[in-house]
Amino acid sequence: QWQLEESGGGLAQVGGSLRLSCAASGRPYSSHVLGWCRQSPGKAREFVAGIRWGRAATYYADSVKGRFTISKDSAANTIHLQMNNLQPEDTDSYYCAVGSNLGFCHQPLRGFAWGQGTQVSVSS
Repeated sequence: QWQLEESGGGLAQVGGSLRLSCAASGRPYSSHVLGWCRQSPGKAREFVAGIRWGRAATYYADSVKGRFTISKDSAANTIHLQMNNLQPEDTDSYYCAVGSNLGFCHQPLRGFAWGQGTQVSVSS
């Protein structure tokens, strides 16, 4: 069963930065896409950023493009999300997930178990 553990959330001011980390319980396959989703109470989970493990190709939601950077540490089976120029609308619970394509926020790998997530709050 796949498990990913998120860390690194917190409180930031508008324009500030936070760095999220996500450690996988096992080594992803090169074809896997790992990434971040976010969700507010009563709203659907939405895609934030993803990285294909083998080629390290990166993908971003339009709302975070140019501000967030996703990266991977292959030796540690970990991905990171560097969030710069944070805005109030970035306030959410952030979850990491793994899938076979960019739809991992709604269709993660079979056997994947969602973690607790990490809260990001941006104050103005």
